[in-house]
Amino acid sequence: MSDGVETVDTVVIGAGVVGLAVARALALAGREVMVLERAEAFGTATSARNSEVIHAGIYYPQGSLKARLCVQGKDMLYAYCAERGVAHQRCGKLIVATSAAQVDELRAIQGRAAANGVHDLRLLSAAEAQALEPALACHAALLSPSTGIVDSHGLMLSLLGDLENAGGMLAVNSEVFSLAALQPSAQAAIEIEAVGGVRLHARTVVNAAGLGAVALAERTRGLAAHHVPRAHFAKGNYFTLSGRAPFGRLIYPVPEPGGLGVHLTLDLGGQAKFGPDVQWVDGPDDYLVDPARGDAFYAEVRRYWPGLPPGALQAGYSGIRPKISGPGESAADFAVQGPREHGVRGLVNLFGIESPGLTSCLALGQAVVAALAGS
Repeated sequence: MSDGVETVDTVVIGAGVVGLAVARALALAGREVMVLERAEAFGTATSARNSEVIHAGIYYPQGSLKARLCVQGKDMLYAYCAERGVAHQRCGKLIVATSAAQVDELRAIQGRAAANGVHDLRLLSAAEAQALEPALACHAALLSPSTGIVDSHGLMLSLLGDLENAGGMLAVNSEVFSLAALQPSAQAAIEIEAVGGVRLHARTVVNAAGLGAVALAERTRGLAAHHVPRAHFAKGNYFTLSGRAPFGRLIYPVPEPGGLGVHLTLDLGGQAKFGPDVQWVDGPDDYLVDPARGDAFYAEVRRYWPGLPPGALQAGYSGIRPKISGPGESAADFAVQGPREHGVRGLVNLFGIESPGLTSCLALGQAVVAALAGS
């Protein structure tokens, strides 16, 4: 205790899948970890509002954190789920060219994937793709056998169990208002001001606040403003299919700016959903799905599934991507900023952890442990 302020070893702010994976990794590395979550439960924002896809690591620029951590994280995640009994399925996916002009784009995607260490993609003719998925219409397709789906809630429950077994704890309804760097002479590095007038001193702090990570960094005294990116929010709407889809694999169109196109994903029960689209919004709180957006979904989906019946799509749910690049800009990489980058002792900020954040969560945990080495 210092001036009535409790000192703790490590605080992770945000209990989404990435925050929990980071907290678990730090606890397993021997740190005493407390997770502070502003909501009433873990994983209620981006981690609960996504496609639950285990990505292969196909699309991302060579050498980027997204590419490296996705490929590494995919292998870690499959092994973890198998070991812990977390429900998942390596169902595979097809990336489809819906016009002859897009076939060259498939070849470019295959080359990018190989540069990232993903060598199991196979370019299929229309006939070969339709032999796998008879309801599919395409000019060609890329088969990604290592793409899969996972029960994200079950995954988070398992990560939380590991954290607690390692001596860590989760505190919900614990919003953090601000951070402040302490003097180098202080035993702790960061002061935390939280709801209810709570003040804590921590030796290390990880800002894994997802949609709120940039805003929290802006409220961090001692962190230079040029280390804080601008926040952008891209809403992705999903529509669900009434009845069963005639597909056993995920179906993705060629990627579009801001996202991966309106794709068909399956849950572990075989039910299909379509999305997400890309709708730029002003803030992180607008989750209403406008049923009128479904008209555009029909047109997009029928490019690869002409048999989609009229009236079969129903407004489902939406998620918001915590982006640090805006409309018309090149997609930003994950940002893992530790003391070496920003000079603030004991602090790691995670910015722009959108897709493939779920796939990369265990690898991101290792990256944060490395970023805090010596802190």
